[in-house]
Amino acid sequence: MNLGAAIGLPLGEPTRNAFGEALRDLGAAYPNLVVVDGDVGNSTRTEVFAQAFPERFFQVGIAESNMVSVAAGLAAGGHIAVTASFAAFLTCNAYDQIRMGVGFTGANVKLVGSHAGISIGDDGPSQMGIEDMALMSSIPGMIVLCPADAAAARKLTALMVAHDGPVYMRTGRPKVPTIYPADVDLAIGRAQVVRAGTDATVIACGIMVSAALEAAHALAAEGIDVRVLDMHTVKPLDVAAVEAAAHETGAIVTAEEHLLDGGLGSAVARAVARYAPCPMGFVGVDNTYAESGKPGDVLAKYGLTWQAIADEVRRLKGHGRGGTEPPRGL
Repeated sequence: MNLGAAIGLPLGEPTRNAFGEALRDLGAAYPNLVVVDGDVGNSTRTEVFAQAFPERFFQVGIAESNMVSVAAGLAAGGHIAVTASFAAFLTCNAYDQIRMGVGFTGANVKLVGSHAGISIGDDGPSQMGIEDMALMSSIPGMIVLCPADAAAARKLTALMVAHDGPVYMRTGRPKVPTIYPADVDLAIGRAQVVRAGTDATVIACGIMVSAALEAAHALAAEGIDVRVLDMHTVKPLDVAAVEAAAHETGAIVTAEEHLLDGGLGSAVARAVARYAPCPMGFVGVDNTYAESGKPGDVLAKYGLTWQAIADEVRRLKGHGRGGTEPPRGL
């Protein structure tokens, strides 16, 4: 993958690595922090915490439903319980346990879905979490986070652990462009403006933030000034930022490495319809499962590229490619 290369963004570490390192660092500050893993600690990077605090690391094997129940029990005993697995396994296999043991009770459990999206490439559709944000957003009281780079992942991990209540955060396997400085100031529920603009807004999360920046760079050469918002908190959505974008730029495109159904675009569209109607476009996985392949090839085949984002902006602005086509995903 060459995400961010066209605009000079240096390639940084995967968000899963940053999560594991941040979790280890937080272990010293939170003596009641425990981690429950489903035999994938080397992939989720919870093994970093396990090496530092073996007495607070619980390995339950490949049993995601039991893993979530154990975490909920530890939370009921006064612990901050972090549990992690592949996003597809955690949110799909253990949904009922998350719903009843974590959501319904408001347990202080932090759920981390690694290998999210289709950018895991070669592993194929059985391991690609493309519905995780929709599933977790449907849990009342659940916070849903999606960091764009390693610095954001570290910061959001710290905010997740500090928050009292259920949180879901998705992380990824590939290296991702560095967008933020190490000391980035993020807050749960507050979108981050990563590029100012007046003609249209791209609201993105995860790896699509760097793609949005590339699209904005290309469109600037065409005289289209694009604002880019990193909506790292998919729930609760920063409605004020969405409303401001609609009023001030007149058009919004969302971009996510997730199904269009029930993800970031759906949440933004709901806010736009209620508070500030404006033309919208959507970039995401469109009503299909992906397939195995090199990460860059898979992202390109399913339209998760800066070019697709740029085309959606052009369509909304009424010129260039796609000017008369209906919106994607409908």
